[in-house]
Amino acid sequence: MLLALALALATDNAFDTRVHTAKMLENNAEGKLWQGRLWDSIGNPATDALKGCIASNMPAADRRPFTLVARVAADGRSSDVDVRPKSTVATCFAGQFATWTLPKPPKTPTPYPLEIDVTMD
Repeated sequence: MLLALALALATDNAFDTRVHTAKMLENNAEGKLWQGRLWDSIGNPATDALKGCIASNMPAADRRPFTLVARVAADGRSSDVDVRPKSTVATCFAGQFATWTLPKPPKTPTPYPLEIDVTMD
């Protein structure tokens, strides 16, 4: 049990580190430019995916906010997609997100870290 707890804490720390790294990159000029292209590309599909994930998990869809992290390759393919807190809606959204081709990210770092904070009204 102690080993399981230690592994869970290590996983959460790694997730938090990924979020922090991505947020730092979002704040530089190149990151801001890419974020604009990203949202122009995925804004509507993300909204549609989230609505679909909520609808498919009704009547008890968990509408808690969540954070998604991913690594984006030079060709726009994402990998290592994860969400916290885990819920059926968050996991559903992450599964759909993982199939999308995103705009090509800045050249460094490779792969490029991404985080998205998702809230539902």
